[in-house]
Amino acid sequence: MRAYDIILKKRNGYELTKEEIDFFIEGIMDGSIQDYQASALLMAIYFNGLTNKETSLLTMALVNSGEILDLSSINGIKVDKHSTGGVGDKISLIVIPLVASAGVPVAKISGRGLGHTGGTVDKLEAIPGFRTDLDKETFINNVNKYKMAIVGQTHNLTPADKKLYSLRDVTATVDSIPLIASSIMSKKIASGADCIVLDVKVGSGAFMKKIDEAILLAETMVNIGKSLGKKTIAIVSDMNQPLGYEIGNSNEVREAIEVLKGKGAEDEIYIALTIASYMAILGGAFNDFDKAFKYMEKAIKTGEGLKYMRKLITIQGGDPNIIDNPNILPQAKNHIEIKSDKDGYINSINAECIGVAAMLLGAGRSKKDDLIDYGAGITLTKKVGDKVKKGDTISILHTNKEKWDDVKSIIKDAFNIDKIKIKPSKYIYKIID
Repeated sequence: MRAYDIILKKRNGYELTKEEIDFFIEGIMDGSIQDYQASALLMAIYFNGLTNKETSLLTMALVNSGEILDLSSINGIKVDKHSTGGVGDKISLIVIPLVASAGVPVAKISGRGLGHTGGTVDKLEAIPGFRTDLDKETFINNVNKYKMAIVGQTHNLTPADKKLYSLRDVTATVDSIPLIASSIMSKKIASGADCIVLDVKVGSGAFMKKIDEAILLAETMVNIGKSLGKKTIAIVSDMNQPLGYEIGNSNEVREAIEVLKGKGAEDEIYIALTIASYMAILGGAFNDFDKAFKYMEKAIKTGEGLKYMRKLITIQGGDPNIIDNPNILPQAKNHIEIKSDKDGYINSINAECIGVAAMLLGAGRSKKDDLIDYGAGITLTKKVGDKVKKGDTISILHTNKEKWDDVKSIIKDAFNIDKIKIKPSKYIYKIID
C-alpha cells in the first residue's frame, strides 16, 4: 500500500477503505507519510468529501492514534457535551451542576479558548484555586461520588488530529464538514462518555456562518456518534449575537452563577435548559423532554443547581465563596462605557467583532501560548431588539490595558442600530437526534 495510491483514489472521488485510512493515519504518526502527502489528501477530501462510512472510519483512526479514556468504572450512563464555540458561551458552567443534580453522571472534558471563542477551562480557572488538571482516579471518583467532574484535554488524546489540524490550518482545508466532524467527534469518543450532546453554533460569532452548513455538520456528527455506538444529539443554536450579557472569563463565571440564582438573559437560560434536558434524557433520568425541562427549571428555582455548582467548585479546589461574593473573582481596573450615538433599536450585534474585542482587551488568546487576563472582558447592557437613546450605554469594556481606542471603534461597529425594530433570531434552529 502506498500513500500515492490513496491520494490518487480520493482525488478521483472513490471511497477509501478502513485499511487505507488506518494506513494513512498511522503513517502520519510514525513519519513514514510526509506532510506534503498528508496535505494532498486533505485537499482531495476538501474537494471530494467523505462518505458517512469514511468519516466514521477516519474518526476512529484519529481516536486510536492516542489514549482512550476508560470510564467503565463510573456508575451509570456517562454524559458529555461539546460546543463548536461562540462568544459568551458559558453553557457548560450552567448545565454541569443542573444535570448532576438530576443524578446523571457528567464526565466533562473541555478545552481552552483561542481567537474570538472562549474555553470552558479558562473560565473555570478564573475561580481562585480551581483545578482542571485532576488525575484520572480523582476525576472518576468525583463523578462517582458527586455525579460531576471537569478536566482539561490531555496531550495524549487524538494526537493525529492535532497533526492534521496544524496542516489544515496552513493549507486552507479547515472548513471541510467531514474533517471538522471527525476532528470534534474523535476527541469526544476518546474521552470515554457513553452519550454526547452537541451544541452546534451558527451565525456571526460561530465557525459555521450559514444555517444549512451548521445543520449538515450537526447531522454528520450525529451520524458518526450513532455509527460508533454513542447516543448523540445535536442542537443547532444561534450565535448571531453574544450569548447572555457577559463576555470574558470572570464575567462569564459570574453570569453563570446568576443564571443558577434564577437571573440572566433569556437566550442563555433557554439554550442551557434545553441542552441540560437532553443530557438528562440521554443519561436515563427522563424519557420526556417536557418533564426534563420542567425539572431543570425547578432545580434553578429551588437552588438545587446552585448547590451543585458550589459543590463542583469545592471538590475541584476552588473557592466556593464566589457564589455569595463574586467580587473575589479577578477584576480589571479599567471600566470604559460605550455609548450609543443615535436613537433606535439594536437590530444586530456582530458576535465575532465582540469576541475579537474581548480578546484584544486581554480576555482571550491570539496565539496558543498567550497569557489570559481573567478580569478582562465586555459587559453588554443591551441585546438585539432593545430600544436605545443617544447617549445610552450599550456596553462596558473591562481591561487592565492602558489603551483601548481601537477596541472602542470595533464595539461601536459591532452594534447595528436602526429606526425600525426587527424580530430577533430564534435561539434554537433545529434538534437532530
